Amino acid sequence: MRILGIDYGDARVGIAISDALGITAQGLETIHYNGNDKILLRRLDEIMKEYDISTIVVGMPLNMDGSATIRAEVTEKFIHKLKCKYNKIKIDTIDERLTTVQAHRTMIDLNINRKDKKNIVDTISAVYILEMYMNKIK
Repeated sequence: MRILGIDYGDARVGIAISDALGITAQGLETIHYNGNDKILLRRLDEIMKEYDISTIVVGMPLNMDGSATIRAEVTEKFIHKLKCKYNKIKIDTIDERLTTVQAHRTMIDLNINRKDKKNIVDTISAVYILEMYMNKIK
């Protein structure tokens, strides 16, 4: 059983997945959906069929003081859709503050060129979201 990590954004969604033992997190992909949840949910269906997913964890965008952002409301609506669609799978959230900052630092450390950063920042953020969740449940 694997855990799926999601960094939900306006136009792109980063996806990460745990290994079968739940020890490591790997970036899977960035889904470009431009706000069309039907496209996103269709691709998530494919991922759910390909992997044995037991839990979905979605990063919750919070302000530095811990209060909900406007983006958090949009994310809650998306989570509601996930819960309706995948009602037999555990769906959880985790505070995603600073994951994008960490992702940008990682890309700088790896010397990733500017053009490629836009396509992978969300996937790297999803890895950080998933790793935080996995550390929390251990």
